[in-house]
Amino acid sequence: MYLNTNLQRNQMAKTHHFLLATICLMAYSFVQAGEEAREFLPHSSVSTPQDAGVNARTHFKILIPPGGYVSLNNEINLRPSLAPSPKVASGSPPYLSAYETPASLACNYNITTAVSGCSPANYSSMANPTGGSRAIALVDAYHYANAASDLSKFSTQFGLPAPTLQVVYASGTKPASDPLGWEVEAALDLQWAHAMAPNAKLYLVEAKSNSIADLLLAVDKATALVAAAGGGEVSMSWGSAESSSEASYDSHFNNAVNKVVYFASSGDSAGTSWPCVSSNVVCVGGTTMRRNPSSGNLVAEVGWSDGGGGVSAYIAKPGYQSAIPGVSNRSVPDVASAADPRTGGWIYYTASNLSFMGWMIVGGTSWAAPSFAAIVNQSGSFLASSNAELTRIYANSSSYRDINSGWCSYYGGVSATAGWDACTGLGVNNTPVSGK
Repeated sequence: MYLNTNLQRNQMAKTHHFLLATICLMAYSFVQAGEEAREFLPHSSVSTPQDAGVNARTHFKILIPPGGYVSLNNEINLRPSLAPSPKVASGSPPYLSAYETPASLACNYNITTAVSGCSPANYSSMANPTGGSRAIALVDAYHYANAASDLSKFSTQFGLPAPTLQVVYASGTKPASDPLGWEVEAALDLQWAHAMAPNAKLYLVEAKSNSIADLLLAVDKATALVAAAGGGEVSMSWGSAESSSEASYDSHFNNAVNKVVYFASSGDSAGTSWPCVSSNVVCVGGTTMRRNPSSGNLVAEVGWSDGGGGVSAYIAKPGYQSAIPGVSNRSVPDVASAADPRTGGWIYYTASNLSFMGWMIVGGTSWAAPSFAAIVNQSGSFLASSNAELTRIYANSSSYRDINSGWCSYYGGVSATAGWDACTGLGVNNTPVSGK
C-alpha cells in the first residue's frame, strides 16, 4: 500500500523527527563532563517551506549542559524552595549556577526588590514574585499528560504558591501526545507563566494538531476562557513563516471588549514570524543574559543572536508604531525578555512515553513570550485589547530598559541599538509591578 496522502506523509515525518530527537537527546545526556554545552533543536521547532501559512512550529531550544542531563540531574540538590542548583564539587563547572530561576528573572526585570547582580545562586537574598490575578491561557498543540504534576514539581522546588491549572481540549477530545516536542513547549509555557504571575489562574488549551486551523480554534477557546475570568492574557509561543493569507486571521486576536491581550514569540531564526507580526498581538523578542561565570552576577543583557525580528511583508504599519522611522509595515518585536538557552531557564519535564524525566535547561523566544505575558498580568493593568496594550507600550517607552547592544537574526547584520530595534523592540520590563 502506498502512503500518498499529506496526512500519512506528515505522520511519517513526525515519527522520524521524534525518533531522531529521542536518539540525539539520549546521546547528549551522556556527554562527558569535560565537553562544552550544546544546543539541541527539537523536532517540533524544525520548520519547512511547506509549513508557511499551514503549520506552526515551536520556538524553543534545549541546552545540553556539560556532563549531560544524567550528570546534572544526579547532582541536583532537591531541597524545597531552593533552585535545582548542582552541588559545588571539585572540578564542577562554576557556571552551572547561572541558569535562570523565577527569583533571578524577577530581580532582573524589577518585579521584586532589586539585589545586586540578580545571581541565580543568591537564593536567600532574592524573593519570588507573589502577584498575578485573573487568568493566563497558554495555547499549544497536542496533549501534555504530565502538565499538572510537572508544574507542581516546579512550583514546590522554587517555593512558589500552588498553581491553579485547567487543561482544556480545544476540539473537545484529547489530542495525541508529542514527547520531546510540544510537550516541552507546554512545560516551558506553564512553568514560567506561573513563575512570573503565581497567583493567576492558568489554562493550558491544547489544539488537536500544530496546523494553523487547529491552533486558531484553540486561540478562540482560550479567548473565551480568559474573558470569562474577567480578563487576562493569551500566550502563543509558536509561529509560522509569513504568508499572504495571514491578515485574514486577525479577527482571532481582535477582541476589543473582553480585556484579553495576545502575546506571541518572535521566533528563533532570521526574519519575521506569524502571529507575532499581527497588529493585534504583542510580539516578544529575545535577549541574552551575560553572567559572570564564577558568581552568576549579571554583567550585561544584550540582543540574542538567534532571535527573530524585522518588518512584515503583509501587515500595514499600525498607528501605535508611527514613531518608528523608515518603514511602512508592521515592525517586530515590540518588547523582549530572556531567551538564550545558553543561560536558559529551568523546567521540570516528564515525557508521556517516559523517554525523559527530570530537570532541563530551555531557552528560545518561547520562553520570552509567556514570561512577558505574565509580567503584564502581574502589573494588574487589564486593558481592553491588544491594541490598547500596544498603544500603552509605545506611549510609555521609558518603562522599558533599552537593550542597545548585541546582534540577532542568526548574525544576519541586525543589531540592537538605542531606541526601538528589530532585535529587542523597546527593550525589557523595567517598571515595578504589583507583588513587589
